[in-house]
Amino acid sequence: MKVNPKDVSTIVILSKNKQSAKTIQVRTKHIVNLKFYALSLVGVVALLVGAIVLLRSNIKQQEVERQSERQLLLNQIVHLKGQIPAVLQAQSEKNSAQSYIQAIEEKLKHVNQYLRKRGLKGFSTKAVGGGDANGDTKLSEKEVYMAYNDYLTDLVNTVGFTPMGYPRVSSMTSRFGFRSDPFSSGHAEFHPGLDFKGNRGDNASVTANGRVVSAGWNGGYGNCVRVAHTNGYETLYGHLSKITVKVSQKISVGEKVGEIGSTGRSTGSHLHYEVRQNGRPVNPAKFLTLNN
Repeated sequence: MKVNPKDVSTIVILSKNKQSAKTIQVRTKHIVNLKFYALSLVGVVALLVGAIVLLRSNIKQQEVERQSERQLLLNQIVHLKGQIPAVLQAQSEKNSAQSYIQAIEEKLKHVNQYLRKRGLKGFSTKAVGGGDANGDTKLSEKEVYMAYNDYLTDLVNTVGFTPMGYPRVSSMTSRFGFRSDPFSSGHAEFHPGLDFKGNRGDNASVTANGRVVSAGWNGGYGNCVRVAHTNGYETLYGHLSKITVKVSQKISVGEKVGEIGSTGRSTGSHLHYEVRQNGRPVNPAKFLTLNN
């Protein structure tokens, strides 16, 4: 194809001593559009920098929340340690007290495991059992340790079997309560859970130990998993692209229940998450952190 001379520009390249020169012919439209190419490149770089800054901000906020949760649990343990009378240091009670300390430390390890599965930092189990001698109690030294041990047993069960933490660590796109209907902007609807941002194929994890009571298609929820926990609690995970558990299967906190998708009544890939107590939806935001 013959090129019109008006559509071609000539670029002259001189050597350092200016004794020789080379010429390059380039279409004039490329030279004219060069500034647009440069602006496009600057725009892409700006978007990447903005995304990095936003991601770092989200990570920092999550770290602050995790530190607060860790401190709350640590304060509970320090309070309990202060209830142990110093008289337990007597040799006659040493062996019996040591057995209770070991049981307490074992339960604290279980609490740490649950926290780590939720992306939270645990707390140290070293040197548990010290305390001051200011506690006024009518219980014997052994009974105080037994009460301490029972309290931590309840703490393990609470952390392990109550829905807590995030089914997916990401930003929320829709909250609990009334909202504008995404399929009809002129109407309002009640949203019984939280929506978490995600891509198709991302993992969705159970937030407490329990048993799968439903795993399959569930109307507007699409592919959906329901897990029963203690104290009348249930959690629901909707719009999944894939279900990875079966009905009656026992499942532990942090385990995968499925993969994020956009099945059912959905406008795009995300995870719909509900917490129900005695069959009624409650705001899952109350269970995302320990210090609500």
